[in-house]
Amino acid sequence: MKVLVPIKRVVDYNVKVRVKSDNTDVDLNNLKMSINPFCEIAVEEAIRLKEAGIATEIIAVSIGEKACQEQIRTALALGADRGIHIETDGNSQPLAIAKLLAKIVKEEQPQIVLLGKQSIDGDNNQTGQMLAALTNMPQGTFASMVKVDGDSVQVTREVDGGLVTLQLSLPAVITTDLRLNEPRRASVPNIMKAKRKPIAVKTPEELGVNVSGSLEVLKVDKPATRDAGVMVNSVDELIEKLRTQAKVI
Repeated sequence: MKVLVPIKRVVDYNVKVRVKSDNTDVDLNNLKMSINPFCEIAVEEAIRLKEAGIATEIIAVSIGEKACQEQIRTALALGADRGIHIETDGNSQPLAIAKLLAKIVKEEQPQIVLLGKQSIDGDNNQTGQMLAALTNMPQGTFASMVKVDGDSVQVTREVDGGLVTLQLSLPAVITTDLRLNEPRRASVPNIMKAKRKPIAVKTPEELGVNVSGSLEVLKVDKPATRDAGVMVNSVDELIEKLRTQAKVI
């Protein structure tokens, strides 16, 4: 079984982002970049499938500038077998990403495509669903459990009312949620081995995909500053402030 794992390069979740002075975008200069946390979960789940003897090959694919190869190497160090880098300028929009991934799916013919449910920069939560539609594959989103059984896979997903378990015929697209697993860290020997694993470089032109977007970012603002809290000495004082200042009671 071949598993394809798309990963995205994003600002590390521990880093506080800054907005550019002209409000055109987020300032990425001198910021630590990492694999999107939901993509890390997808990589970990693919590795567990391989360790269980279910998956035979894991392919990590990333779309973006040349620096994305750093995140592909991280996935290779974690346990992926080879990488594919689709080199583009800047951030592509979800539909363009889904179209590029659909081309890779057609070439590689994976039985499972495992990807994060969303990225922590755009928060669009669209690529997995679009990819499933473009490839006519069944999809299981927000997965908190994945269990492969022969030519099908059971996906337990989180919904507002609790949990729903779906049975999907393979090949299938699965997007991962936070509670699926706890990603591991790469060991130093595996980091060294990852340097020798192959990364194929492709372009959108080679794949026949137009990545020009139809959406334009007009302005990026930092969150509004929140006023500091006020300490009160008693319940009566709290009620008085809620009544006269906040005017909520």
